[in-house]
Amino acid sequence: MDKYIKAPIDEEVIKDLRAGDYVYITGKIYTARDAAHKRLCETLERGEPLPISMKNNIIYYLGPSPAREGQVIGSAGPTTSSRMDKYTPALLELGLKGMIGKGKRNEEVRQSMIKNQAVYFAAVGGAGALLSKRIIKSKVIAYDDLGTEAIRELEVEKLPVIVVMDREGNNLYETAVEQYKNRGR
Repeated sequence: MDKYIKAPIDEEVIKDLRAGDYVYITGKIYTARDAAHKRLCETLERGEPLPISMKNNIIYYLGPSPAREGQVIGSAGPTTSSRMDKYTPALLELGLKGMIGKGKRNEEVRQSMIKNQAVYFAAVGGAGALLSKRIIKSKVIAYDDLGTEAIRELEVEKLPVIVVMDREGNNLYETAVEQYKNRGR
């Protein structure tokens, strides 16, 4: 089922999202990859404030390529999400409600998503050039020294994603495999 949502998101929006839903996100989201996640968690450990609020926000696991002349951003394909798994529960505890990436998540992340009522979206890997056309504004807001891994604030319009894991822990990667195995029976 196709759904259109505005970011940031809250629990009311999340209640309506199910694993397998096609979603189009419009609004403000943030980027962060491995190095930025590590720095965010080190900041938390020191008891210092983060450069962005996690509350109701979506983080896109993205390190874009440099923008060419006339472009807002370069290729904007997702990064493998499992690389952020060790940092994710701490950010979910702070109110992070959505993550966009590709690939599976570990059980600790799944349990933390259920506890904190969050969703995990997948963007199509290899489609970075097409995804970048859905980004209408981009600005670095933290950790500029990390280059492509700096935290960016993005304004997106109808960014296409799929709900892979919903707030109840339903996992499209698992259910799709079962459906495939059972087809034709």
